[in-house]
Amino acid sequence: MTVETDGVNADTDDLVSDAEEALIEEGELAGDYLEQLLDVLDFDGDIDLDVEGDRAVVSIDGGRDLSKLVGRNGEVLDALQELTRLAVQQVTGVRSRLMLDVAGWRAKRRAELSALGTEAAKRVAASGKPEALAPMTPFERKIVHDAVAAVDGVSSESEGVEPNRHVVVVPA
Repeated sequence: MTVETDGVNADTDDLVSDAEEALIEEGELAGDYLEQLLDVLDFDGDIDLDVEGDRAVVSIDGGRDLSKLVGRNGEVLDALQELTRLAVQQVTGVRSRLMLDVAGWRAKRRAELSALGTEAAKRVAASGKPEALAPMTPFERKIVHDAVAAVDGVSSESEGVEPNRHVVVVPA
């Protein structure tokens, strides 16, 4: 397949590989930043870089005491992710959307939220009554919305204002 951009033909495979290369570079920059940070903090950990969809994904695993980098309810992890995004942006000049996980916390949380959304959707489908869930971050709400969307007969919407914005599962 060929795409025309500003009068120049380009193979879409080349466009995909350019985008993926940019994400790989983003992940490498983030990995370098995090490696330096771990050294300063005297933490051990293995840094793994990956690309999932349109995001660079960086994971830190294997070290002891990594839970300190996650914090209560992922608060430290969220702050560390934002600092890493800013460090990448400083080099590239482009806002980073990279995802950071530490000790598998975010992956585990994703599974928990997906199960929560599916279970709430099934309860609402059976009862016909809306159900409001606890306040969540935008990342968490997206996971719940995706899980609810996979269940027939229900839908979901976000209500409220940060930091109390939450998902409400409603009958379709």
